[in-house]
Amino acid sequence: MQDERLDRVDSILNSFDFSAIEDMDPSLSEGHHVSYDREVPLELRIQDSNSGPQEVGTLESIKTKLLVLGEDSNPRHIKLELTSENDIFFHYINSIDEAAFNNIQQSQKLMIEFSELPTILVRMLNACIKEPHSFLAVLVMHRDGRARLDFIQNIEYKFIELLSLDFVATSEELVRQQITFRYNTVKSKTAVLQARLQDISALVKVKNPSLLLQLQKNPKKSVNK
Repeated sequence: MQDERLDRVDSILNSFDFSAIEDMDPSLSEGHHVSYDREVPLELRIQDSNSGPQEVGTLESIKTKLLVLGEDSNPRHIKLELTSENDIFFHYINSIDEAAFNNIQQSQKLMIEFSELPTILVRMLNACIKEPHSFLAVLVMHRDGRARLDFIQNIEYKFIELLSLDFVATSEELVRQQITFRYNTVKSKTAVLQARLQDISALVKVKNPSLLLQLQKNPKKSVNK
C-alpha cells in the first residue's frame, strides 16, 4: 500500500516539468548530461589502514548517477556519482577520461573500449538491481576518503571480479552544493504537490463538500480505502 502511494506521487511529479530545477544540478556544471540515475543496491564496507576490509558489509540502496560529457557512444569524459538518501553527506565520485581508462584497461585486462564504457556500466548497474544473487557491487571505503567500487559476478562456484573503479569522497564545498541542490529540489516538488492538493480540494469542495469533510477528518482511512 505504501509503495502504491509512492508510485502515485511519482506519477504526479513526472507530469510536471522540473527541467529548470534539474539544470541547476552542480554535477552538470562542466557540460555533462545525465545518462543514468537510479538507486542501486551496493554492499558498503569500511577498510581501516591497519586491516583489510570488512568481510561482510551492509547492503544499502545508493543513488547512482552516470554523467557523460559528449555523446554516450563517443564520450570525452565520464563521471559516476554515488549519494545516499540516508546520509546526505555521503558523496563519492569517479572521474575518468580515455587516458585514465587505458590504464584501467591494461591493469584489469578489459576487452572493451572507452566508447563502450557507459553502456557497460549501465548494463552492470541494472544487473545488480535485477539479478542481485548473480551480480553485486561492493564499495570499499577507506578512512582517508578513498574508495573502490568492485563489480562482481557470482557463477555459483566462484566470484569473478568484472570491473573495479576508484572513487574519492568529494570536497566539503561540493557536498554543500549538492545538499543545497537536493534541498531545493525537494522543496520545489513539495510545493507542486501542495498546489495540486489545493486544486483537488477546491474541486471536491464544489462537487462534493461532504466528501471533502470526510477526507479532512480522516485522510489515512480514506486513502486506504
